[in-house]
Amino acid sequence: MLHAFLDNFAHNLFKPLLLFFYCGFLIPLLKVPLEFPKALYQSLTIYLLLAIGWHGGEELASLSAEGFLQAAGFMAIGFVMNGLIGLLAYAVLSRFTKLRAVDAATVAGFYGSDSAGTFVTCLGVLTAAGIHYAAYMPVLLAVMEIPGCLVALALVSRLRARGMDDDGNLPGEPGFTGEHDPAHRPAAGPVSKKTLHEVFLNPGLYLLFGGIVIGFVSRLQGEAVTRADDTLFVSLFHGVLCLFLLEMGITACRRLHDLRTAGPAFTAFGLLAPNLFAFLGICAAHAYSHAIDTPFDLGTYALFAVLCGAASYIAVPAVQRLAIPEASPTLPLAASLGLTFTYNVTIGIPVYLMMAQQVIAALPVTD
Repeated sequence: MLHAFLDNFAHNLFKPLLLFFYCGFLIPLLKVPLEFPKALYQSLTIYLLLAIGWHGGEELASLSAEGFLQAAGFMAIGFVMNGLIGLLAYAVLSRFTKLRAVDAATVAGFYGSDSAGTFVTCLGVLTAAGIHYAAYMPVLLAVMEIPGCLVALALVSRLRARGMDDDGNLPGEPGFTGEHDPAHRPAAGPVSKKTLHEVFLNPGLYLLFGGIVIGFVSRLQGEAVTRADDTLFVSLFHGVLCLFLLEMGITACRRLHDLRTAGPAFTAFGLLAPNLFAFLGICAAHAYSHAIDTPFDLGTYALFAVLCGAASYIAVPAVQRLAIPEASPTLPLAASLGLTFTYNVTIGIPVYLMMAQQVIAALPVTD
């Protein structure tokens, strides 16, 4: 098992995708005067979300009625799993770190969501290695982004009801002032329409769902865009992903500086928690596989593990900015981007593949 892991790890560690990430990670360390153009990063993100959404929509339209029900069941499990992961993350952070309650709740929301960047990186690794996966998995990427936002909003609403002040401090926490100015923050209670709009119609989620719907409708009309010989959505995908990972490497390295004030326990959480959450995801996927008596491809387990073990850096930050201004804007991103994203795209993916192989071998599913 160890030999298989080391072979898988070494095989994935120096793929061009990750070499671009390392190249970007070194830029701040070496003080290279390079700034990645924001407009280019936004363009790459738009392309990747539409490409994976379109492909997922086409494959969804190609499913039989039985396959469609299987995908729907997987979506429900994914939604519940990420909600539970968010609550588990809050419990762990509250007990083992020195974070304020509002910051623990916000970080928990980040981990109860998922990461498009980690997902597309895993797609690239699986494709390059020839590992098969269920083609409807991009739909789960969209669905599993939502629970973290809802968990963070629910937890913070509860903290406000307990008397949290405008600076995000609870009674008994250092710096508590007791000040409550409704003009400075959203009130406790029902979530506003503006916040719900940010949760369900943030740009990333909208583009991903938009691509899925377009691919679904076009395939029903007999058109297939994401064929193997398609230039725009298939041939260019890996090249665009390499540029995206270059930028992500720059951002991840810069976010590490924000961890100095969080303490070693928080750093350990950012590196160790993804393994626990990914393993829980693999177990949930395998239990579902047994329940429907249908074996899943190894890549399906890896992608679901990534969706459970990753942390948001697009959707939840947007919701936090709008609805949770009391929380630290830097600590959650330091953990999700600086630690968890870096871990997942380098070490995590081969670890999750090994976990899935062991679970499948221990409890095989017979079709």
